Amino acid sequence: MRPTLVRILTLAVLGACFGQGVVAATKTAVHHGKTSHKKTVAPKGPTLVWRGDVTSARSVVTDVAAAWEKSGHGHLEVQSFNTASGLDAVSAGLADLAGVAREGDGSAAESRLVFTPVAWDALVILTHPSNPVSNLTLKQVHDVYYGKITNWRELGGPDAPINVYAVASPGDGVEYSLRRLLFGRGNQPVAAPRLYVNTAKLEEAVTLDPHAFGVSTLSGAIGNRKLKMFSLDGVAPSVANVADGSYPLYMPVYLVTNPSSPKAAEAKAFVDFMQSEDGKAVLRKHAILAYADAPALAELDADRRSRILAEVGARPLPIGGTPMAAPGATYADRAAIAPGSPLTEQARQALEARQAAQAPAATPAPADEPAPAVAATPKPATGGGARTYTVAKGDTLGSIARRNAIQVAQLREWNHLKGDNIRQGQVLQLSAD
Repeated sequence: MRPTLVRILTLAVLGACFGQGVVAATKTAVHHGKTSHKKTVAPKGPTLVWRGDVTSARSVVTDVAAAWEKSGHGHLEVQSFNTASGLDAVSAGLADLAGVAREGDGSAAESRLVFTPVAWDALVILTHPSNPVSNLTLKQVHDVYYGKITNWRELGGPDAPINVYAVASPGDGVEYSLRRLLFGRGNQPVAAPRLYVNTAKLEEAVTLDPHAFGVSTLSGAIGNRKLKMFSLDGVAPSVANVADGSYPLYMPVYLVTNPSSPKAAEAKAFVDFMQSEDGKAVLRKHAILAYADAPALAELDADRRSRILAEVGARPLPIGGTPMAAPGATYADRAAIAPGSPLTEQARQALEARQAAQAPAATPAPADEPAPAVAATPKPATGGGARTYTVAKGDTLGSIARRNAIQVAQLREWNHLKGDNIRQGQVLQLSAD
């Protein structure tokens, strides 16, 4: 081989090896014949795991995590699902941080965790853009969720049923915060037969239903032309109206940490970063206020809650003595726990065993209110031949099947149903005979 060729090959091999050594620290771009070099910062810290509700993930955490990593702190793995999954994971050591749209519920399990408010968002009541109703009073919102108002005609709209949507998990932060504001307690049952796993799925359903009614957040719904947000008592949901307290349904967003976690110091560092100027800049891009940017909202909170409850005719219960889940449920039963949690199977089995053992009892309402329509369910009537059941407000095929220890497929077959739609007052056969 000629000496010149040998030298060329040697230089090529050395150049390739040298290039592999620097490619991790330098990106090269060629544009219009010019070459530029941009340095990137390699992550220094450990990988942290964040798990929580979709609301916190898309409006708060995801972009802040990118800024955190870009600044060289480390990588944050974002696992968005729902509130209860995040709290379970942080409590069990399966995640380092959780994101929730509610304060701690006062339970023993949550008392071991640290809830740090990092942002202000707003609860918004949603419907389909074709709905002519644009403004509601807080009392009307309360009465729709309570089952007292069931037709859009009562709100100035068309003669059509109000299809109330909610998130299935009793531990959902958005639902909990709304119900605590409107009813004085976060575990208040509501007349919402259409249930979804999180607010993102609820929003998707609302875009398809002209008669829909549900709750999400300003940061999640803003800019979505397939959703319509109601004004409340004449005040539109907006960042400015949240900042000055004129829009009544604002709420804090929290990061939750476990002080006994091996990565507690790193998790706290991420919380601090979110409250830094770099973190605040990211929040502002999502129609959300940094918590420290609106200190007056915290000062107004007690008066605001009292005013809302007075307007709707309810009164608060002490949060420390109010379980987040329905009466009789345990902490592990509060939600569809995210995959990977060791609590998943035992929690679901325990919940199913209780549901099969006894019919659910009606939850007592505050002293100044009657029990909601959704909680008052007629008992199955028997006589003559097949057992029958008269559908009450808030019933679904699934709830009727569980209450009577039968399967949904059997209900469909015995009643010649093609789907899961049922109507109030409809009489269903509960057996084949």
